Amino acid sequence: MDQSPSKEQLHSALFMNLVLTFQAASMQALGKVDNPVTGKAEKNREQAKMSIDMLDMLEVKTQNNLTTEEANFLSRVVADLKMVYVQESK
Repeated sequence: MDQSPSKEQLHSALFMNLVLTFQAASMQALGKVDNPVTGKAEKNREQAKMSIDMLDMLEVKTQNNLTTEEANFLSRVVADLKMVYVQESK
């Protein structure tokens, strides 16, 4: 029996991976995660904003084209990152 995921399942997993990639980049740029190359926390607010803006754009552009799970996940990630960004701006 073929147990490989359907095209829809694969696309969903890839979408979630894309969101997680931008989330990780944002958290690293906010100094919340160490840079894997240097092993140090480094802050780059402009880079963090760019990653958050990319996710924000993705949320707008994919509206009504995601599963409920995908939409909720993306929305939570964007909201959480914006909150961290604001906290780091103080």
